[in-house]
Amino acid sequence: MTDAIVRDSNGTPLNDGDSVTLIKDLKVKGTSETIKRGTLVKNIRLNGNPGEIECNTKQVKGLVLKTEFLRKA
Repeated sequence: MTDAIVRDSNGTPLNDGDSVTLIKDLKVKGTSETIKRGTLVKNIRLNGNPGEIECNTKQVKGLVLKTEFLRKA
């Protein structure tokens, strides 16, 4: 099995446990929450899909974010 390298919007490789910052306001499906641009998300988890990561924020737990909206902090 090949390990796909997960990259943020700038092309920087991401690893488990990294911190990322959102570069765009994102509405969360299924809730009325909006996560604002500049929000720091700590301790991300890679899920095997090179275009997505899993994380928790103060507002929403168990969140999956697309890497095109993230920048490594």
